[in-house]
Amino acid sequence: MGQETAAAPAAQCDNRGVTTSMDSAATTPSTAPRSAVAQCAPSAAAATSRAVIDLEAVAHNGRLLAQVAGVPWMAVVKADAYGHGLGPVALTALSAGASWLGVAQLSEALTLRSLLDEAGVSRPAGEPSAQAPRVLTWLLPVMDPVQAAAEDSPLRAALAADLDLSVSTLPQLEALSAAARAQKKVARLHLKVDTGMSRGGATPEELPTLAAALRRAEDGGAVDVVGLWSHLSRADEPASGSTEEHLERYRRAERVVRAAGLNPPTHHLAATGGLLWHPQARMDLVRAGIGLYGLSPDPSVATGAELGLRPAMRLESPLVQVKRIEAGQAVSYGGTWRAPTDRWVGLVPLGYSDGVPRAAGSTGPVGVGSIRTSIVGRVCMDQVVVDLGPAVDKTGAPLPAPAQVGDTAVLWGAPQDSGREAVPTADEWAQACGTINYEIVTRLGARVPRCYVGDPGTGDYSRP
Repeated sequence: MGQETAAAPAAQCDNRGVTTSMDSAATTPSTAPRSAVAQCAPSAAAATSRAVIDLEAVAHNGRLLAQVAGVPWMAVVKADAYGHGLGPVALTALSAGASWLGVAQLSEALTLRSLLDEAGVSRPAGEPSAQAPRVLTWLLPVMDPVQAAAEDSPLRAALAADLDLSVSTLPQLEALSAAARAQKKVARLHLKVDTGMSRGGATPEELPTLAAALRRAEDGGAVDVVGLWSHLSRADEPASGSTEEHLERYRRAERVVRAAGLNPPTHHLAATGGLLWHPQARMDLVRAGIGLYGLSPDPSVATGAELGLRPAMRLESPLVQVKRIEAGQAVSYGGTWRAPTDRWVGLVPLGYSDGVPRAAGSTGPVGVGSIRTSIVGRVCMDQVVVDLGPAVDKTGAPLPAPAQVGDTAVLWGAPQDSGREAVPTADEWAQACGTINYEIVTRLGARVPRCYVGDPGTGDYSRP
């Protein structure tokens, strides 16, 4: 009854490092990103699970969010594109019209630039476009000016890679200015202000001094302040009033920046929640993060399906063992779950080392064919056990196993594409584990191969 687990030709797998899941063959954004993904590596064929990433869904989500926003958009591909694969998702987002790409850490940005260069994506000479996008990164290594100016400085590498960089403090500006002078290249900077998140960004007390220093650095030819930005802390709570407070603080920061003689051309504040539910926060540019992957910033406000989004990740594995256990038999470490009757159980080779939350013990939903079931007992490092149902009927007569070795167990995916197959969602996993859908997909480990299906250029889609 189970679905075959061998990949169809339309699916391509890559089980190399998390942030290098794209082939070096040259590909332009106008071609199908599929050609930029490696053929299944030997390690992928040997793997016991896989994450199927639907690139056409990614492209659909990007186009939908862009239509809502009505302004240029940045595809946020940090953390290996929220676990979906940096290179393939970045190229797919460009094919869907993104003119900016965003990653958190400088190391990610340097990897992304290398992937884009290898794929034949141009670096922008003027206004960014899908053919020549800008790349923004906002978490930089701590360096003093001497370190920043050294020949092997990562800040100099960032400038050589034509990255846009975020600045929030005077020491950051001093380091970036030193790197720019040593590299003989103007640093493109986005000034980040703290509008209420109390995380990154210059505070209102620090901003006048930092803005004045940025103006001096601009006059000296070291930097060009091209952006003013911040981040919303409660955009997924449309009625909270928080976003309005953020906007008021942002406008005050704008006035301070302009009084210092700075005139950054790009202003950006809204991520997915902001662009969906706060039109006034859309400004010149929006940053599409969780929505790009088909998930809602807050399913209690509106589910991804209600928003028209399509989940892009499906985590699946074949059952590697099916067995009958007697009533009262304990399952997994600690014996926290015992069979209420004689039961059939299946072994799924995914565990917390693969990113399955340990909190999913005896609660994480799983689909096996048309059976909707759950993990029973504790999540182990490399495997979980799922309940497949009773092994005897009400009279005590034996029942056949409802699933066989090789049948596919689906932990999460897109139910609307599944027909009669039972497919839990990342939202359901988040609810079961007391967390958010962002964490469920992003924490998926490097050991799980990402297999890519769907062609955002033509809309072709084949289920593996």
